[in-house]
Amino acid sequence: MTEREVLDITRHFLMVTLQLTLPVLLFGLVAGVLVSIFQAVTQIQEFTLTFVPKLLAVVLALVIFGPWMLSTLVNFAVNTFTHMPPVTP
Repeated sequence: MTEREVLDITRHFLMVTLQLTLPVLLFGLVAGVLVSIFQAVTQIQEFTLTFVPKLLAVVLALVIFGPWMLSTLVNFAVNTFTHMPPVTP
């Protein structure tokens, strides 16, 4: 396996990682901003109020995007292993 192939696999791995984490992070970010705005308006400073909505948003994102994330990860793994040269001693 050449350096170029290793770099291509690494670049593809980083892109897949970004694709898989972005929807979950965006759902958590939006939930966090909305809760922060709500807390600023109502002046309620409760820890569970910040934690629970973000947790629910992340779980919702995993439910919505879970099948797509799993198929993307499986396709990446299959593609990586099929293009890997056999290791012989």
